Amino acid sequence: MAFEDEMLALLPRLRRFAHALARDAADADDLCQSAIERALKSRAQWEPGTRLDSWMYRIMRNHWIDTARARTRHGETFVGAEAGEDVGDRGDAGIEAAVELGNVGRAMALLPPEQREAVALVLVEGFAYKEAAEILEIPMGTLTSRLVRGREALMARLGEAA
Repeated sequence: MAFEDEMLALLPRLRRFAHALARDAADADDLCQSAIERALKSRAQWEPGTRLDSWMYRIMRNHWIDTARARTRHGETFVGAEAGEDVGDRGDAGIEAAVELGNVGRAMALLPPEQREAVALVLVEGFAYKEAAEILEIPMGTLTSRLVRGREALMARLGEAA
């Protein structure tokens, strides 16, 4: 499969991860677009036969960190937690599923960034702990503790929403 075809197949997952990081639809779209641009420019650095998704997630996460640092330096603030209410594609799964998805999106938006990243990679995207730890460039034990705390916080918040 060609590089561009693989990247195109990853687009829904990349957008979902961008939403988990940015918590704002416009920022997430910008992040996704910038990450894809960076990947296309750095295409020669990707080693065929390795996982393109892990490489792309790392590019996106590093770009998000750079963006957040730049915003902090310029005195800009992040959007409120309510910006995460529209994360996800509701499709035609019904009103009940849409409400639950909104609850999950709001609960995810309230997590600290480190927990949100861990939850998004492992629970949403389905990465193995080892792969997620490599993407986040942290030890497995750190990932595990962030994931446990994030999962507990989500369950507590979703229990309150019920």
